[in-house]
Amino acid sequence: MNTPQQLFGLQGRVALVTGGSRGLGLEIASGLAAMGARLAISARKPDDLAAAREQLQAQGAEVLTVANDLAAPEGPRELADAVLAHYGAVDVLVNNAGRGWAEPAEQMPPERLRQLMRLNAEAPFELGAELARRSMIPRGWGRVINVASILGLRTRMPVGGRPPMAAYATSKAAAVHMTRALAAEWGRYGITVNAIAPGPFPSRMNSSLGTVEADFVSRTPTGRLGREGDLKAAAIFFASDAAAHVTGQVLAVDGGMSLVM
Repeated sequence: MNTPQQLFGLQGRVALVTGGSRGLGLEIASGLAAMGARLAISARKPDDLAAAREQLQAQGAEVLTVANDLAAPEGPRELADAVLAHYGAVDVLVNNAGRGWAEPAEQMPPERLRQLMRLNAEAPFELGAELARRSMIPRGWGRVINVASILGLRTRMPVGGRPPMAAYATSKAAAVHMTRALAAEWGRYGITVNAIAPGPFPSRMNSSLGTVEADFVSRTPTGRLGREGDLKAAAIFFASDAAAHVTGQVLAVDGGMSLVM
């Protein structure tokens, strides 16, 4: 039988983390590297990528950085080209890059809605399909991890200072259902597709969280927001052989908030 170290180890695997230069993406990349994965991380800003590479290399990781705009029409294909040219294969894809806007639905400009759907749903679908076709299906093994949101599972009223998030919730619900549909389609190729649905985490994207933090904390069974380290174990599990028979699942990492929303 495999030992726990063998089941959870990622030695020799190549993991691509989009939006991996900071926040939750960098945390996930660090966790995968700690288990032996060779990393590729992408983001739009070269300076952020350089800082992330330095941090990851300090923990002994092998890291490729790719400055890339996934929202661009050719963004997913160009990212796949760059990583496959360097490593020759991608074993683990973490679709973490995303965007959030808080705006009343009736005031949401159509172009902004299209941008949300493009980055949060369309680009992950295209990148996953590109890497499945060119790397995972031919090799009979792959792990796709989509970073969704508990707002893809439940909605919430925009009361008590909480902003309206209908458009964002819609895009993340698409990511959740994409996870399930691709899991059903790709299982026969040895590819699992799962999602992590975080609750509120302090981050640059959630820079306005301070105005409603106390309300969120009061409504969370564990009595706190997400913090550094909370996502690593979930990502490692889904990326590893320990989750070989787990697919199409959505794991809420939210302190129980989605139970009481």
